[in-house]
Amino acid sequence: MTDPLHRELLGLALEAARRAGELLRDGRPADLAVAATKTSPIDVVTEMDIAAEKLITGYLSEHRPHDGFLGEEGASSEGTSGIRWVIDPLDGTVNYLYGLPTWAVSIAAEQDGERVAGVVAAPMRGETYHAVLGGGAFEGDRPLRCRPPAPLSQSLVGTGFAYVQSVRAHQAEVAQQLIPRFRDIRRGGSAAIDLCDVAAGRLDAYYERGLNPWDLAAGDLIAREAGALTGGRPGTPPSRELAIAASPELFGPLQSLLEEYGAWHD
Repeated sequence: MTDPLHRELLGLALEAARRAGELLRDGRPADLAVAATKTSPIDVVTEMDIAAEKLITGYLSEHRPHDGFLGEEGASSEGTSGIRWVIDPLDGTVNYLYGLPTWAVSIAAEQDGERVAGVVAAPMRGETYHAVLGGGAFEGDRPLRCRPPAPLSQSLVGTGFAYVQSVRAHQAEVAQQLIPRFRDIRRGGSAAIDLCDVAAGRLDAYYERGLNPWDLAAGDLIAREAGALTGGRPGTPPSRELAIAASPELFGPLQSLLEEYGAWHD
């Protein structure tokens, strides 16, 4: 039996993500332009990222005014309820800017620091992934389960690249060493969707360096509730240093390879 509060939080996240997804899908201007940059000139923010975060935080604040927020586009408050919302209003902004369909709205709720509910809405796929702690993971009403065991050599692995040139150059070197060890590598451009693809069995595994809490909060919970293992370097949770999600049989071998090739440092 899942906690009724967690179910309440999930319901709010689902509605907020639905509204933000509709805004992003239907309100995208034909002349969409970059509004700002972050870590580098190619790490962009659009006016729609900002509008979507305002919509989400406004909706959640209306229903739970004492909760805290951590959002990619600047929403930050401590709150007094013990609940904090971790929000990426548009994961995959570069895809969105170019009109590619792989982007998502990601919303997670934490209770006293533990993730208890998560939603990743991918409007251009027509899919919404969600989970509550201990309640399993779903796409709509369909239960999700990560792929059955396969050796690394027959595994499809997702990854992503940073926008800081020195970091992405090192990531490319690591990927070059890894490609012969896998069936193939995919780079979709949305960490939230990649994590959900592990949950849905569309990827055997996923790894990336440089993720922020809002990039992985919801997707990490969804992947774990679908039976995947997640973590970072040995003995640590997912972090900016390294994030991994994989079926249980693949997690250890993949983590060992990433350690061997130094995927977590320049």
